[in-house]
This record gives sequence, C-alpha cells and structure tokens, in this order.
Amino acid sequence: MFGGPPPIKKFNNDLEKPKSLKDYPRYWVKLIKGFFSRYAYIFKLVWETSPLILFAMAFSALFNGITPVLGAFISAELINSLVDAYNGVEANILFWICMQFAYLVLQGVVSTVYNAIIRILSEKVVNHIKVKIITKSREIDLAQFDLPEFYEKFENACREAGFRPVQILSSTFNMLSNIISVASFITVLVTLSPLAPLIIIVFALPAAIIKFVYGRKNFLYMRRHSKDRRLMEYYSAVMTNKDLAKEVRLFDLSNTFINKFENTFDRYYKGLKRLVVRENIWHVIITLVTAGVNALLFFYIATNVSPGGLTVGDFSLYSGSLNSIIGCVGTLVSATATIYEGTLFIDNMIAFNNVKSEIVPILDEPRHVERNVAHTIEFKNVYFSYPGTDKYVLKNINFKLEGGDTAVLVGLNGAGKTTLIKLLTRLYDPTEGVVLLDGVDIREYDLKELYALYGIIFQDFGKYAVQASENIIFGDISKGFNEEDMIRASTQSGANEFISHLPKGYDTYLSKFFEEDGMELSIGQWQKLAVARAFYSNSDILILDEPTASLDALAEQQIFNQFDSLSDHKTTIFVSHRLSSATRANVIIVLEAGEIVEMGTHSELMELNGKYHELFSAQAERYITYGENN
Repeated sequence: MFGGPPPIKKFNNDLEKPKSLKDYPRYWVKLIKGFFSRYAYIFKLVWETSPLILFAMAFSALFNGITPVLGAFISAELINSLVDAYNGVEANILFWICMQFAYLVLQGVVSTVYNAIIRILSEKVVNHIKVKIITKSREIDLAQFDLPEFYEKFENACREAGFRPVQILSSTFNMLSNIISVASFITVLVTLSPLAPLIIIVFALPAAIIKFVYGRKNFLYMRRHSKDRRLMEYYSAVMTNKDLAKEVRLFDLSNTFINKFENTFDRYYKGLKRLVVRENIWHVIITLVTAGVNALLFFYIATNVSPGGLTVGDFSLYSGSLNSIIGCVGTLVSATATIYEGTLFIDNMIAFNNVKSEIVPILDEPRHVERNVAHTIEFKNVYFSYPGTDKYVLKNINFKLEGGDTAVLVGLNGAGKTTLIKLLTRLYDPTEGVVLLDGVDIREYDLKELYALYGIIFQDFGKYAVQASENIIFGDISKGFNEEDMIRASTQSGANEFISHLPKGYDTYLSKFFEEDGMELSIGQWQKLAVARAFYSNSDILILDEPTASLDALAEQQIFNQFDSLSDHKTTIFVSHRLSSATRANVIIVLEAGEIVEMGTHSELMELNGKYHELFSAQAERYITYGENN
C-alpha cells in the first residue's frame, strides 16, 4: 500500500497536561520552546511583509515608555508653579504651560502617524498571510480535501490570519513600552516608599494567572468547536447562494436552515458564554481586592502631604506614578496574556502550512513527459479507497490502452468511473497497484508536465466568474491568449453561437457576482464553454468525464464528432451515460461496484449478452418507446 494522504497530526501538543510531577520540568521546557518557536514564526511573517512595521513599533515602544514619566514631571512642576503663584511666590507658569502644550502636541502627532503607518501596513500583512495560505492550498493534495481534520486546520488558519500577527507584535512592543514606563515610575515612587511598587506587582499576579489560564481555555474551546463555526458558515451560505435559492424557496427550506443555524449557534454560544462569565467573575474579585490595596497606598501618599513634607506637586507626581504603575502592570499582564494566547492561535496557521504533499515525484530527478506522441495507459492490480475509509471504491483494476485508442467507461452512478480518471491524472495515488504511462509508473514523472499532458473536462467542471474569453483560455493558460485558437475552440464546441450574442461578446463577464452587466448562462451553455476549454488545449490525452450530460443528443453528437477529428493519434477517454457514444470506441470498459466486469468493442460486448448488453438495450428500448409514443 502506498496511497492516500498522511494522517493529520494533532497540533499544539505542548498543551497536553503533565501526567505526574516529574513530567512538569519537561512540560514547561516544551511550553516555552513552543512559545518562542511560534513567536519567531510570527516575527518572520511580519518581517517578510515590511520591516518598517517593526521599526515603527520599536520607536513607538521607546517613545511611549519615556513620555509618560516626562508628562508626570511637567504636570507636577506646573501644579507647583500654580501653588507658588497662589502663595505670592514668583513662578514661571507660562513656561510650564508651553511645555505641557508641546508635550501633548508631540504625543498626539506621534500617535496619529504611528496609527496611520500600522493601519496601512497591517493590510499588507493580512494580504501577505492570505497569499501564503492560498499558495499553500495550491500545493496540498486533493486527498486532504476529503478529511474533516483538514478543514478544521484551514478554517482556523483563515480565521486568525487577518489580525493575530500584528496584534501579537503590537502587544509585544506595547509591553516593552510599559516595562520602560514601570521602571521609570518605580524609580520615582521608590524614593517615597520602596514597598509600594512591590505591593502593586504582587497583587497583579493573580490577574495574570487568570488571564493565562483562561487564554488557554479559550484557545482550546475555539479549536474544538471549529466544526460548529463551519456549520454556521455553511447554513448561512445555503441561504445566500443564488444557485440554491430556487430550491430553498420552492421546498420551503428557509426555516429549516435558519433553525439549524440558530441551534448550532446556541450550542456554540452556551459554552463560550460560560467560559467568559467564569473568567470575569474571577477578575471582578481580583479587581475589588487590588482596588482596596491601591486605596490604602493613595491614603499613605496623601498623609505625607504637609508643610515641610510633600508639596501638592509632589503628591501629583507620586500619585500619578502610583496610578501609572497600576495601569502599566495591568497592561503588562493583559499584553503578555494576549501574546501567549495569540501564539497558540497562530499554531493553526503553522499546522496548515506544515501539511505535507504526498502527490510528488518519487524520483529525485523526475522523468520528463514526452509530448506530441501516442501514449499507452495501463492499470495494474489497482485498488483505491478514499481517505478516512476502508471501503474500496476501485478493486483489482487491470487494463491497457494503446496509443490512439478511444475508450469509453460505462457503468451506473457510483461504479468508480470518475475515480478511475482521478487516478489516471494523478490527482490521487492508488491505495494498491500501479498506473503506468508509456510503461513507466506515473509517480516518476514531473507532476506539472504530467498534468499538462491531459485535456480534461470533469462532470463538475468550473464555472469561473470572469470573461467568456478567459473561461476558454483557462484550458491552456501556459500558452497565454491566442485569439485565433480561442475562436476555433469556441466554434468547435458550439459555444460561439451564444457567445456572439452576448452584450460584449467574448469580453462579457459570466456572472453577476461582481459585474452588474454580467450574464448568467444555462448549464448547457456552461458545458459548451467547458468543452471549448478542452479544445483550446494542445493535449496528448483527451478525457471527457460526462461533460455533455446537459446537452441534447444532437449537440453531444456534434461535440463527439469534433473530438474524433481532434483525437487523431491521441488516446481519448469518454465517460457518458448515453451509450450510443460507446459505439464509436474501440475499447469499452464496463465498471460495476468498482470492478471491471466486461471489456471489449461494442459488437463483442453485445454478443457477450452481459452487463453492457443489458444497459445498452435498456436505453435503446427507452428511445424506441419514446418515439412510438410521440
């Protein structure tokens, strides 16, 4: 066995509680290492975006750390000057008023400029991170998209990408500025009472512990309820999706999905509310205790104001220092908790970016795909089960197509036809067995070159909200825009008939998502456009996975005729429920419950009088009956 994605790793293992006392040292080492590892990742993300953000934050931290002390001294001197003037003593009031004004102006200007810089550059950080996420999604195996655990990582990564990195670094530099301020104010206050700063810091510790404990609990709650958030997003999307709006209205499903949304929210909200209430009950208790202690400290300073003791200005300076220390310590606690909690959340993005791709060449130097030649395709003892299941979708698949063969895959829904094509195009790897291209394991080829080999239309083809011309040239984006080839492809698929009547022709946007004058196409028109994409590409192997299901029989016949003319010396594979198309193939592969039950030409299989004969005859009888009744 070698197929399927690797198991999803559980992230944030550093949060697992120690099982015994002897495990605590190792636990704390792991906790600290994890914190600094995540923090370094955040720093790197922001530095990659713009080093100016970090320089602006560093300057702001230094400025905001020093200026409060400077402001306190200016205020104290201004108050002393006013008291002196009141008592008839000569005082330089105007000078200190000017200093106060200059201080306030400088503080306001620096704050405004800093906020503008951070606001502008934060958008760049958000964009940089989102680009990393969507770039990573390009590299992730299709098999990962079948796993709920992957969507949990993806949802958490996207949810936190917008604000966490800047928030964490902003809190870091805010913490540094507060450390500078606290150190300065302690220097001032210690001249009056060495114990006062120590008392403030000691009584701030319980608040810090509560913030850290509940920060961890909040993170774990958010991570464990990722499914609830995704459910709410899904129910909301169902109610606002234009393609589903018709069924939702006609089947009266609105209340059903609204109730599902509200029930999921109630379940999610109940736990979150309980968490927030408990945390804040603790904070109220701690606030009351620390407020009492702080009141006693203010009373102590006030009792020292007397003739020959502290002046009114000194009282302002010391009480201001006390207030500032209290505020700064509170901010330090909050900033530290925010940083810790933020680094936990950023682990979601790290976990997402660490998802490894298994669909890669198995050779250090991958083989190059030979182009513009007839290719052979062979399946040898292939079994396949989708990730997270043990049930085989394909079992013991064995067949070989020679260069230039035209093959048709036949079978009921769920027989495994589309899955077989996904293995052929190496969107998945087999669970067992091997797929060969020109006698070589397809896992040995360069992946990009291998994908370029196929001109394919899946039954769930893309409907892109861009111009009609772009929808066609997406068939081979590597060769860019070639108007002649685009018109040719459009004409061959029959799309040119309706595109020429669109308001802006090939420049018409195909959706009203973004453009008011965009056009909505029918499913049949979209299918012709998808076929045009395949005709636009210059591929060696052509694959149609039932792309004509919404076309009438005549339109389908015309498209198949066009494919016949294009597939000279090319290997072509069709999947179609209309078995009349099978008569043109030289190889018909009949699948049932994931196994090949018959293989041969139309005449051979009809003579066999087996499954193919049964399916073909049933369709033919339906057409004959329909014709007789009409």
